[in-house]
Amino acid sequence: MARYVDVHPDNPQPRVIAQVAAAVRDDALIAYPTDSGYALGTRMGNRDGRERILTIRGLDDKHHFTLMCSDFAQLGQFAQISNSVFRAIRAATPGPYTFILPATAEVPRRLLHPKKRTVGVRIPDHAVCQALLSELGEPMVSSSLILPGETEPRALGWEIKEELDHVVDLVIEAGETLAEPTTVVDWSEGFPDIVRLGAGDVERFEE
Repeated sequence: MARYVDVHPDNPQPRVIAQVAAAVRDDALIAYPTDSGYALGTRMGNRDGRERILTIRGLDDKHHFTLMCSDFAQLGQFAQISNSVFRAIRAATPGPYTFILPATAEVPRRLLHPKKRTVGVRIPDHAVCQALLSELGEPMVSSSLILPGETEPRALGWEIKEELDHVVDLVIEAGETLAEPTTVVDWSEGFPDIVRLGAGDVERFEE
């Protein structure tokens, strides 16, 4: 049965955030709110967590996992970014965007796209996310909580607790979130390719 943790959406309680971070360090799989709906998250070193996310979402090994990062310094450790790409991404973050970029050697192989050697990265604009990532001190492996047969991420913690009670370890409740996935931009070839239209404005990437 999943733990159910109530967190203030704008001023998350440090004590509660510390408890969630401790659970993540102990390889918990959590459902947590972001600026584009709920996501599933676990620590980078948790091999089992990756497989659990794929199972819950009904996805195969070709799925692009996202590293949820607290800031650009962290993002730069795991993704290769040219100067021109850096400027474009910097102007759009934090926000509801996922960027696909060539991965650095710091990214575990199991988190890479099997052929392209790329990884998804993003910096969320959500107080609970930022507090948790800051407390963790490293990115979380993440994927939008979009269940099989659905097109939008879940937006309510209590609903997730009811439905996924026996397949996740912890659910953060922080009020209703925007039920729209991120805009996904593939920058791996040096130019922006819009892979998925979502909550973010794509006009800034159109040449």
